[in-house]
Amino acid sequence: MIRRVLTLGLPAVWGAVAITYKLACPLAREESLGARIVTSAVFFAVGTGLIFHARRSLLRELRQVREVAGAAQNVLLRPLPPRVEGLALAAGRLSASRGASVGGDLYEVVATDHGVRVVMGDVRGHGLAAIGTVAAVLGSFREAAHDEPELPLVLRRLERALARHLRERARAEHPACGGDPPKTPVSEEFVTVLLLEIDRDGGISALNCGHPWPHLLSGTARPLTDSDPLPPLGVFPLPADLPVLGCGRLLPGEALALHTDGMEDARDAAGTFFPLRAALTDAARVPPVSPQGVIRALYAQLLRHTGRLPTDDAALLVLRNDRTRVPPQQREAACAARPAMELSGRRRDERRR
Repeated sequence: MIRRVLTLGLPAVWGAVAITYKLACPLAREESLGARIVTSAVFFAVGTGLIFHARRSLLRELRQVREVAGAAQNVLLRPLPPRVEGLALAAGRLSASRGASVGGDLYEVVATDHGVRVVMGDVRGHGLAAIGTVAAVLGSFREAAHDEPELPLVLRRLERALARHLRERARAEHPACGGDPPKTPVSEEFVTVLLLEIDRDGGISALNCGHPWPHLLSGTARPLTDSDPLPPLGVFPLPADLPVLGCGRLLPGEALALHTDGMEDARDAAGTFFPLRAALTDAARVPPVSPQGVIRALYAQLLRHTGRLPTDDAALLVLRNDRTRVPPQQREAACAARPAMELSGRRRDERRR
């Protein structure tokens, strides 16, 4: 309440000072050069005070908007747990919007009855306009990942959620609603989506709609596969047949690095692309691969390479397989050895007889 009173009252005080000086001060009515200089100085001070007050108010409102946007983004891209079903996780994102953490990248990892399911995606564009699309895709994935037994069914749920969101946006942005023409028409919206499923044995299944393939980190970094992806969601309808691609196994100690195209498309001042694969190889050279270490190393190298914020959002997600066979406990080993000892004793007795 006090802040609101100050916000409204200070401009009135500055205005009252200027009017009082002009009407009540005899110096303001003189025509001499000195009187004019003093009058100009008074009005300059009043104007400067109003400008600084307006600037402070605008900066405060901008800070509040950014805090709200960042909170919304953190709700959508909630922090991932450090471990999910024996997989160590780490994720990071770098927004292209200066001074904000809002972007169009999305990711999620959930443990389901069908295995650990992962989504990585990239909405066309960035900033506040991308939040609605991110919310539609992520919300659909978090439900479908548990409900649907097969990856193709999960992908079709995402497609329907995106189509429904775009239809609602098209109605809201129609000229009849009185809004300004959108910078990004709905007809040009699309989302790249990568779906992965990692079973209990480390087997990797994938469906890819226009997204960069992840890299397998095992001493070096290499693409998980070189298969051609499907078109991004929103560009064309999904085909009737969606064959799931088997991508081998993620062995204990190995890691996967999923990323958006903002990582590999980043350029320096000379136009040279960021060497993503070489940077991943350097980060994974010494086993075991640390997901957090890979995140820190990659973003540090990316910022050194570009010398500024990238022109597109850049997200990175690293998963390491920590599933190892648990050695038997001493009690289990003793129980397992007791029948063998009893059998050996019976055989010795038989030989004596």
